[in-house]
Amino acid sequence: MERIQILWADDEIDLLKPHLLFLQDKGYDLCTATSGDEALEQIDKRDFDVVLLDENMPGLSGLETLNRLKAKRPNLPVIMITKSEEEYLMEDAIGSKISDYLIKPVNPNQILLSLKKTLDNKRLISEKTTSNYQQEFRQIGMTMGDRLNWAEWSEVYKKLVYWELELDKSKDESMMEILKDQKAEANKLFSKFIENNYLGWLNGKGMNPPLFSHTLFRAKVAPWLDTQDTTFIILIDNLRYDQWKMIQPIVAEYFKIENEEVYSSILPSVTQYARNAFFAGLMPSEIEKKYPNYWVNEEEDESKNNFEEPLLAEQLKRLGKDVKMSYNKITQNAQGKKLADNIANLMQNKLNVIVYNFVDMLSHARTEMEVIRELANDEKAYRSITLSWFENSPLLDILKQVAARKCKVIITTDHGTIKVTEPSKIVGDKNLTTNLRYKFGRGMNYQGKDVFEIKNPAEGFLPKGNLSSSYVFVKGDKFFAYPNNFNYYASYYRNTFQHGGLSMEEMIIPVITMSSK
Repeated sequence: MERIQILWADDEIDLLKPHLLFLQDKGYDLCTATSGDEALEQIDKRDFDVVLLDENMPGLSGLETLNRLKAKRPNLPVIMITKSEEEYLMEDAIGSKISDYLIKPVNPNQILLSLKKTLDNKRLISEKTTSNYQQEFRQIGMTMGDRLNWAEWSEVYKKLVYWELELDKSKDESMMEILKDQKAEANKLFSKFIENNYLGWLNGKGMNPPLFSHTLFRAKVAPWLDTQDTTFIILIDNLRYDQWKMIQPIVAEYFKIENEEVYSSILPSVTQYARNAFFAGLMPSEIEKKYPNYWVNEEEDESKNNFEEPLLAEQLKRLGKDVKMSYNKITQNAQGKKLADNIANLMQNKLNVIVYNFVDMLSHARTEMEVIRELANDEKAYRSITLSWFENSPLLDILKQVAARKCKVIITTDHGTIKVTEPSKIVGDKNLTTNLRYKFGRGMNYQGKDVFEIKNPAEGFLPKGNLSSSYVFVKGDKFFAYPNNFNYYASYYRNTFQHGGLSMEEMIIPVITMSSK
């Protein structure tokens, strides 16, 4: 292993010989300079891992040296050492992106600690993360073996997401593979849990049901409509819990996060069913029966979500909420910018609904466009693109403007998405739905172990279609493929992000309540 190369610049370097010997004994190689100019010359000649820089040197000062050094090597870590405790010096140094700041006199152990913090920080954090996950791995595994309810399954999923994000930072590939295996096992058990409880919950027979798509508005939004504040609903289509955790730190700069919860998407976990249920406050078959003009069946060509605004208006009437509201659906950047320019006018409304479609479009584009597959080639990259989009989106501008006013904000979604890896064969008539995670039709043959079937759509509060039609939902990270050209489609859709089926990622989704700071 190569030794760490240190440059120490101090006009009194001769007095620091014991410190130099101490660091050499600890395995560091040191080069010295007695002025800022000499330090800059050394940097031109050699590659260093870190610079120890005295702030108070004759000639070129430490801060001037720092500025020139950063112009040459912006990524070279610098530890500033000074006799002065003047606040302006500290601010200047920190503003110049130093890695650490020490006040003289310093002892050798202080310097050693600073070096370790500067140079080994990522490694130490990675090792600690790996060690901590190893300890919790067994505990999570034992928990999954219990008879869990919805709330407990939600906590398991949140823990797995937490460790996934932490291991992303540590770049420990072997531990990440262990986590993937544990997540797959969790999805297998979660699918069984949903299969055993879902229909009972919907029909009032199950224990401890979650909040579902059709009950969320009544439970989490309607109460705010009786307060003095304007309420905003920001529904980001297809936003998983892990993607929310990526953007949360940015949101938290502007809002006080009062409640971070999860709820359950209904099945199928797709926009047509789940989002319509959210806005209507009704299950799909109830929408079809009560508002036939607002429900578009699977086989029809027109958009399946054109009636969210009137469905919401009807729900508000049923809840006795006579409030002024606006509804905006954003599918293009220009629409987002236009809405951002209109926030002041929206403050006249009691309720403002904004549906933002970027994340859903990203998942579809990743399937269909090779360049997006390259950019989002794994879960980490998929999260990273979501974060990058959010940081540069009109949505963030909208949220900043809302935060500057006295408002309640609810950020949520309609369903999540899962990266699919294994095909599951299915056969049916030509009218079978095209979604890769669920199928609706008749005469279907499929691999029973892979699916959750609702033979009687009425039990699942789903439109019946043909009398003999049923719904099947594929579990875990599988996806449906037909026997014809099976290998081609298996290869084409493997490792794409899909939704509509039964997994933690698709069904356990965020709902966040916030207020202006």
